[in-house]
Amino acid sequence: MDKPTVEELNAFFCREFTQVKVSVEALGEGTARVRHSIGIHELRPGGTVSGPAMMTTADVALYAAILGSIGIVPLAVTTNLNINFLRKPAAGRDIIGECTLLKVGKTLAIGDVFIYSEGSSDPVAHATGTYAIPRR
Repeated sequence: MDKPTVEELNAFFCREFTQVKVSVEALGEGTARVRHSIGIHELRPGGTVSGPAMMTTADVALYAAILGSIGIVPLAVTTNLNINFLRKPAAGRDIIGECTLLKVGKTLAIGDVFIYSEGSSDPVAHATGTYAIPRR
């Protein structure tokens, strides 16, 4: 299967996940960078980005890196996602997810994701995740 471009992957996400405000900014060899647009619906009391918004960012970054490596396989699914919230993200900034795949096998892919507030070099969260890859 051909590896998708950033544009092809964004078109897939827009078509299949209309509720998600995350876009792919870059794909590399086993890597992906995504941006989650933060608005009032992603905030929680106290003026910070919600945990579910950060988890979505981590999951999409992992999915993008995997699909960027194996091609668009829509039925690849999350089987595990662990996240550690490290510091309060800025409410007025997008969040960025940077994924590096640790292993891509025949049936499982495992990756590492750091999440940042736009413009900051200190991560606000760190996640690891596993995806099940269907037979191709």
